[in-house]
Amino acid sequence: MRKSSKKIIFFAAAGLCILAVLGSLCLGAANLSLSQLWEAVRSGPGGGYKSNIFWYVRLPRTIACLLAGAGLSVSGAVIQGVLANQLASPGIIGVNAGAGMAVTICCAFGAVSGWVIAGASFAGALFAVLLVALTARKMNASRTTVILGGVAVSSFLNAVSEAVTMLVPEAGVLSSDFRVGGFSSVSHIRLLPAGILIVLGLTCLFSLCNELDLMNLGEETAQGLGLSVKKMRTVLLGLAALLAGASVSFSGLLGFVGLIVPHIIRRFVGSESRYLLPLCALGGAAFVTLCDVISRIVFMPYEVPVGILLSFIGGPFFIWLLLKKKGGHSHA
Repeated sequence: MRKSSKKIIFFAAAGLCILAVLGSLCLGAANLSLSQLWEAVRSGPGGGYKSNIFWYVRLPRTIACLLAGAGLSVSGAVIQGVLANQLASPGIIGVNAGAGMAVTICCAFGAVSGWVIAGASFAGALFAVLLVALTARKMNASRTTVILGGVAVSSFLNAVSEAVTMLVPEAGVLSSDFRVGGFSSVSHIRLLPAGILIVLGLTCLFSLCNELDLMNLGEETAQGLGLSVKKMRTVLLGLAALLAGASVSFSGLLGFVGLIVPHIIRRFVGSESRYLLPLCALGGAAFVTLCDVISRIVFMPYEVPVGILLSFIGGPFFIWLLLKKKGGHSHA
């Protein structure tokens, strides 16, 4: 694809993201017109009923959608590249489950502050992704085996989470919304530290696009070109786990974002990381934000958690990918 065409796609993705943001800020149980939205921005917090809706409900929720969408999408693209498996994603290979287990354990001990939750989510996600990557490397596993191993790791970590909630019922109450996934109760306390980690993770990964492209050429080729493959694999997977863990810490277990968005973006711009990763960030942010808007307006005055909507979309999408790739043996 020509460079000019990729620029057009960038502008289109940015425009879609802006429209998603406006929809998220304006639509809901109490709709805000664009003039009311501008007035709320000008008046600041405490400037009236609709101003409070904007500053204390809509704005944090919209920022949370953008951060989670960008973080999970880029994390999925990196994991797919490092593991050489386009069926991999944070939700499928157990990364989200690792973060969920860590958050559940934190809740069991009464630790619910923003930095503790964000740090624990990262640690749990890192543990899961390194476990899957190490197992795949030691066994020289096929692409299908990597997915099956990730499903097994995910099941085990989810079982640990359920065991903790059985032993400490209070942890189940605190983490119930977390397991479904959504933004209805997002708070600045959880959003700020996780947002800082996501921005740092994205910045680092955008600076490592060349290294990721070398990894995609294969281990022997990358080593022949002077890349320390083992070190770079650990760094990239660690950053992917940071993005997924930080995103999950405030959004809950949102599935399939890291699978759907990279596949769609890759069809437009290919696998070159300097285009793929930024577009995954924009596309993921827009996708999650739009899904959140749909989840809160379709059944008004009731609200469907966005995690449920994503599962309805992602499940059939994953089955379609499996059928298209014949179990992961063909290349995209």
